[in-house]
Amino acid sequence: MSPALVGLLADLPKPTRPPGQVSRTIDRVLARPEYRHPGPSFLERIQHDVLDWIARALTGVVGAGLGAWIALALILGLVALVVWRLASGVSRDPGQGVVVSAGRLRPAADWRAEAEAHERAGEWRQAVRARYRALVADLAGRGLLQEIPGRTAGEYRVELGDALPAASTQFAGATELFEGAWYGRRPTDATDAAHFRALSDRVLEVAR
Repeated sequence: MSPALVGLLADLPKPTRPPGQVSRTIDRVLARPEYRHPGPSFLERIQHDVLDWIARALTGVVGAGLGAWIALALILGLVALVVWRLASGVSRDPGQGVVVSAGRLRPAADWRAEAEAHERAGEWRQAVRARYRALVADLAGRGLLQEIPGRTAGEYRVELGDALPAASTQFAGATELFEGAWYGRRPTDATDAAHFRALSDRVLEVAR
């Protein structure tokens, strides 16, 4: 070590922190959520495993006969089908609300007719769902909501709270009844259906 460097080190102040404290502080900082790097998702791990298996299988059939290639093609097709089914089965958390299916949106009258049919059959859970969908369609027809495929009940609740604050409490109550019956699978009866109709009527009354 050169004399100049020795002199420079000698001029530095002596450490005041106990040994290891700096390392522990750095570890705590790096343990914060913003510094954590999430690992691969379930589907990404499956994809990696499938690609790795395909690479090994191709290595094994190089130079093999036609039968080996046909068998490999069938296996790959089966693997692709399984991966597709897994990917298509991944959806949003249902606890966040109802998801509007893609395609042509049904009018409110159709949903109300379906709700009445469920009520006559004593299917109260399905009736509450249909009446919720009728309410959303009615509010969308009045320009108070945008009924868009993929939106959730929570998003509708926030949007109506901004567009029609006077009915936000009743709409929130109707939304909670729907979510409890449909996603929470809470026991639902005629009293719940009647309560939902009363809340829905109040919301539409304010919306007129």
